[in-house]
Amino acid sequence: MSDVTIASRSAGRPREFEIDTALDAAITVFTERGYHGTSITDLKAAMGLTAGSIYKAFKDKKAIFLAAFDRYKQVRAALLAEKLEGASTGREQVQAILHFYAEAACGETGRRGCLAIGAAVELALFDADVAERVARAHAFTLAQIEGFLLNGQKDGSVSSAIDAPSTALSIFSFLQGIRIAGKSGQDPGRTRAAADALLILLD
Repeated sequence: MSDVTIASRSAGRPREFEIDTALDAAITVFTERGYHGTSITDLKAAMGLTAGSIYKAFKDKKAIFLAAFDRYKQVRAALLAEKLEGASTGREQVQAILHFYAEAACGETGRRGCLAIGAAVELALFDADVAERVARAHAFTLAQIEGFLLNGQKDGSVSSAIDAPSTALSIFSFLQGIRIAGKSGQDPGRTRAAADALLILLD
């Protein structure tokens, strides 16, 4: 957690808010309601801040969204890194990231959806700052998957006959699609089975 804080005034004394906690709350609101469906009033209530405190820390709603997006990607990357710790081959790395997304497509998290996908659909076409973040995030994930495939080709767990870039794009497309499917509610067993079915691409 960051040690950066947001200060507001309550009963004549300053009260501090942990910025990551506030941004985590903003992530939930933006993910559930979308950017355009979220108001400063919604954010104020969710983040536990006054409007004045919000505007001291952030220029406007877009600045909150961009900070929330960055925080979301940071948290997801850390969780995925934990998932990857047990993977000893390239194939296991691919399976780990597939399972990571498949699990996120279930339950409350699945129904809420993915902030990055929501940003890509709602904002990327019209906002250069969001488009840059989405493109950077997508490029990173694609490169990560391709790296796993190349690792697998080196250790023998992935066929040397596959084309790593095109296969990485196929897997990436599944990862995005399973999060969208999760919006309608998915069974964990089915999403994991769907993820494992993709491993045939590595043979």
